[in-house]
Amino acid sequence: MNPATFPERTSMPTPILFCWSGGKDSALALDHLRRDPRYEVVALLTTVTETYDRISMHGVRRTLLEQQAAALSLPLEIVTIPPQCSNATYEARMGQTLQRYKDRGVRHAAFGDIFLEDLRVYREQNLARIGMQALFPLWKRPTAELAREFIALGYRAVTVCIDPRVLDASFAGREFDPQFLADLPPAVDPCGENGEFHSFVFAGPDFTSPVAFQIGEVVQREGFCFCDLLPASHSASHLHANSM
Repeated sequence: MNPATFPERTSMPTPILFCWSGGKDSALALDHLRRDPRYEVVALLTTVTETYDRISMHGVRRTLLEQQAAALSLPLEIVTIPPQCSNATYEARMGQTLQRYKDRGVRHAAFGDIFLEDLRVYREQNLARIGMQALFPLWKRPTAELAREFIALGYRAVTVCIDPRVLDASFAGREFDPQFLADLPPAVDPCGENGEFHSFVFAGPDFTSPVAFQIGEVVQREGFCFCDLLPASHSASHLHANSM
């Protein structure tokens, strides 16, 4: 882990705003931060697309996102953006929210990014404009190792979006488990870091209880295959989880 990724140790935990996608890399990065006494995650920050009322890019319903945050016992901060959002609009809306947290004494935001250098630079520059710094708990870790660690820790996730140019549509809606990893084509990153697939975490050691959902239909939209997750009762979720 790159030491420059983190702030200096202080006597009080450093407050962190976590930029949360709802997926496995976010969950693993959050896990690392919450296990480290140097840091205190104060809230999750997620972008939701206005027209669809779903997590941007991942396509997960806001209701499930809210249940996820509740199960993680963390406040949820939602920034709404329009479909096909421009960088200018995204940066303006995110900037307003980040500024509010900075005014409250939060100087760091964390991300689950692993190795995309241009994305890291983009995030760092946006935060620097308002005097904040970025943290990357998983930075430069081998993605195959991270994928195995996620599963070994007891987290569970389901794929909600796949790029059909590199993966068959049948991967949408599958649980992220050892068989999923074994079935990935050799050119696909084990964590989907190049955008090959996105996921929704529904259970794990940091969850007070599993997030209730049922697998819905798989649809193609804007060049991607999305698996719709439908809210369900807790008992239905438990039954579903054990049958996967």
